[in-house]
Amino acid sequence: MNVNATSRSPKPETPPPWLSIVVPAYNERLRLGATLEHLRAYARACGDRVEVLVVDDGSLDGTAELAAHFDAAPLALSVLRSDRNLGKGAAVRRGMLAARGGLRLMFDADASAQMDQLDRLLAALERGADIAIGSRDLPGSVLEPPQPLLRRMAAWALRGVRRRLLLPELRDTQCGFKLFRAAAAESVFALQRETGWLFDCEVLALAARLGLRVDEVAIRWRHRAGSRVKTVPAALTALATLLRIRRRVAAVAPPVAGRG
Repeated sequence: MNVNATSRSPKPETPPPWLSIVVPAYNERLRLGATLEHLRAYARACGDRVEVLVVDDGSLDGTAELAAHFDAAPLALSVLRSDRNLGKGAAVRRGMLAARGGLRLMFDADASAQMDQLDRLLAALERGADIAIGSRDLPGSVLEPPQPLLRRMAAWALRGVRRRLLLPELRDTQCGFKLFRAAAAESVFALQRETGWLFDCEVLALAARLGLRVDEVAIRWRHRAGSRVKTVPAALTALATLLRIRRRVAAVAPPVAGRG
């Protein structure tokens, strides 16, 4: 596979950013420009070093070219390209392992969760979490507007099956707004193998297996039309995928008490 990277990141000897934002993108040219403008405004407002890694997953619509020519300053913007579509899980994994920040944020290309919600995740890390995940299904969560009925029903069914197989304590594993300490990201994504839309379940199950603390945090979520996940076909394959993830995670050796 031919994989190319276009980068305008600082030279390696420069101090690492405090925050890396990983944006997986597949045919997102129409939405990505506004998202990058949003992230640039955040970087200008916070005044700290922020890098963005757009991981283009084999797009055919010029997504990578748009990102490569975007005037990102003061962001350090990198575009990681694949010549074919490998799946969102593969894109996020690549971005997380290429990131340099002490904190690493998974951020959907449609910006359904905006950066004004980041403080909620940061507060969870300050309380001791290794990973903080945005949730659309906790008291205090706000969805603007509510998701379509069919999608809500599919999410309810998936949650019921998933909680019987994996991560019964978590309500929303699929929200695309997750913050990792660097060490947690490197430990978990080095082991992740699932490339499809349920990769989040493997990431979080691996975190639990490794003894990492995951906190779920209520956020505001703005539903955007145009999801790549086809609700009914995805629901039909979810059980097999979750069983595969459970077997794979069970084979990972848990940490030994008293070590590390």
